[in-house]
Amino acid sequence: MNTLLKTEEAIKFICSFILIYLSGFPAWSFFAWILAPDISMLGYLAGTRTGAMLYNLFHHQGIAVLIAVLGIFLQNREIQFAGILMFGHSSMDRMLGYGLKYPDDFKHTHLGTIGEGAKKI
Repeated sequence: MNTLLKTEEAIKFICSFILIYLSGFPAWSFFAWILAPDISMLGYLAGTRTGAMLYNLFHHQGIAVLIAVLGIFLQNREIQFAGILMFGHSSMDRMLGYGLKYPDDFKHTHLGTIGEGAKKI
């Protein structure tokens, strides 16, 4: 099942790259900005609860889709780009085993615990 889920996320990552390209943005812009949503980890400076909330806001695929659709509706290419990029970034993270965070610990995610010898939930 783990391989199937990672494959699904890889396909979503590739599709987000294709959407960026088909939207008229240069292909390099996807890779130049792909780590931008990780700026949300700065929320952990205010504590794990705030950090998890901010991190999850920037890594939630539903929110990413809403932002992309809002960009299309408003005919604002930058908002559309941000939504597609957020979706691609969260797919990449999930493909690598990083999930949405619980408020108790950065390593405690909806996909299990991150790290060596971590117990998968």
